[in-house]
Amino acid sequence: MPTDAHCLVETDDSATVRLTGVLDRPGAEAVRGALLARLWERPGPVRVDLSGLRIPDPSVRDVLDAVRRAVADWPAAELLLDPPDLLGPPNQVDPVDPPAPAPTDLRDADLPPVPEAAREARSLVAAGCLRWGLPELAEPACIAVTEMVNNVVAHAATPMTLRLAPRGDALHMAVRDHAGGRPAYAGPAPVDSVGGRGLLLIDTVARRWGSTPLPDGKVVWCVLYAEDEAAFRN
Repeated sequence: MPTDAHCLVETDDSATVRLTGVLDRPGAEAVRGALLARLWERPGPVRVDLSGLRIPDPSVRDVLDAVRRAVADWPAAELLLDPPDLLGPPNQVDPVDPPAPAPTDLRDADLPPVPEAAREARSLVAAGCLRWGLPELAEPACIAVTEMVNNVVAHAATPMTLRLAPRGDALHMAVRDHAGGRPAYAGPAPVDSVGGRGLLLIDTVARRWGSTPLPDGKVVWCVLYAEDEAAFRN
């Protein structure tokens, strides 16, 4: 998968991506997009082989670390750089969760952009919470996923993919669509407004949430913790 005249992104059926050539500022954005797309397409840890890559401009090195941080809260996603010291000490992702689970320990579904998609998404989330011993997260997770799916139906109007996976006592969820534009949370909506409360609901039930642009769309993600729900109920 060539991304720039100076840098080549090579992928195969394995969990390894090879970057070869010279990574400079003009090619950095293309490499970022290619890595993010690969990390979504292939759940689980993805190793990036940097042994054939040169980065003459130190300021470009943060592109790879930014990708690593961008997927830290995606379900079942992790970027591993090899050699790990090419970029220097990695920036810590705060807070630090356990490593991403194996790609078999996840659930996902392709959904059409129709109102009924939210019902199918809630069913998948409730079953996942029960399977992974996180029943207390079923209700708040269903609230969050309903808003995430409904936002795609209302604004993106493209097919979407829902993915969820556990990580310790947390549930990581994401919805990937194929439209540009990113959700922007401007705080609580006025009491007399119609609509506009979807992101507020996600912000209320999730400890963290955000969106990551892809070359042909975006991933909207959120993370819910069992301990937060237990504290709320008490």
